[in-house]
Amino acid sequence: MEPDATLSATLKRYLEHQVPGFGRMRSMEKFPDGQSNPTYAINTSNGRFVIRMQPEGTLLKSAHAVDREFRVMQALQHSDVPVAEVLHLCIDLNVIGRKFFVMRYVPGRVFWHPLVPELGNQERSELYDEMNAVLAALHDIDIDAVGLSDFGKPGNYYERQIGRWISQYRATQTRDIPAMDTLIDWLPKHVPKDDGQVSLIHGDFRIDNILFSSNTTKAKALLDWELSTLGHPFADLAYQCMQWRLATDAVVPGLGEHDRSALGIPTERDYVSQYCERRDIGSIAQWPFYLVFGFFRFAAIVQGVQKRAIDGNASSPKAMAYGELVPVLSQLGVSVLDGDR
Repeated sequence: MEPDATLSATLKRYLEHQVPGFGRMRSMEKFPDGQSNPTYAINTSNGRFVIRMQPEGTLLKSAHAVDREFRVMQALQHSDVPVAEVLHLCIDLNVIGRKFFVMRYVPGRVFWHPLVPELGNQERSELYDEMNAVLAALHDIDIDAVGLSDFGKPGNYYERQIGRWISQYRATQTRDIPAMDTLIDWLPKHVPKDDGQVSLIHGDFRIDNILFSSNTTKAKALLDWELSTLGHPFADLAYQCMQWRLATDAVVPGLGEHDRSALGIPTERDYVSQYCERRDIGSIAQWPFYLVFGFFRFAAIVQGVQKRAIDGNASSPKAMAYGELVPVLSQLGVSVLDGDR
């Protein structure tokens, strides 16, 4: 999809003068996927680049913070967490009316379905092991050493997040969903005691937000840092583990009823145990709470995506379909509750 001609011309003038080594801009094309911040591939006389920007329209407070994305990726440039090289951040709204940043293009492949039908069992096992290793490495980042000690508020992560996402959900709610009301009532009453764990968390850690090597299962870049912050590491882990419970044909697909071992995919229990072993931590108490929170938070996020589509500000044509996940996700959260009662 080609961008608006005026936007393209404005960016051409700006980027050619402001980004060292950018060269002459030849073309700009929007990536078809991605629901929140519009992202474009740019071809220039000096190679390929990627620009990521805020969407148009009225934005929720703290949402679409591309400047935070730029900051965290810049901080991780020389860490054990693979990220694209960021080159330039523009926060001057006089340029195109919204913030944006430029990063270097990373070649590779994205696997859109957690069943990874493109691979055989051995490679599939290696891919899941690599995802687990990247997640553990992320949560072991020394936030002081990389200059991110002020990237989020310390302590009471779940209390603050529950309040935030209840507020965001209510602000974008388009219908009554009883399962969401159940989770909104249950979550604040069952927050685990703060155990002091604080990590850099990605906020949207799943298979299709990782760019892998074109010919190996090595991760080349962890993408989409919009929801990153300082928080509790189990939030990322539980969020990814939602895929073990989602249907295979959902707009955000999961593993459904497939036999994990027959496909070379670890069970949820094994994946969590592998993560704990990598980080040298014990088993996770109150695991159902973390899963329930993950389902609720994701439901609140996709409700916002649907609301932007209704308002005409969505970044992808799939946005309305994402909104149909809200009752599904919230009911999965209630199912976890029912299994734990």
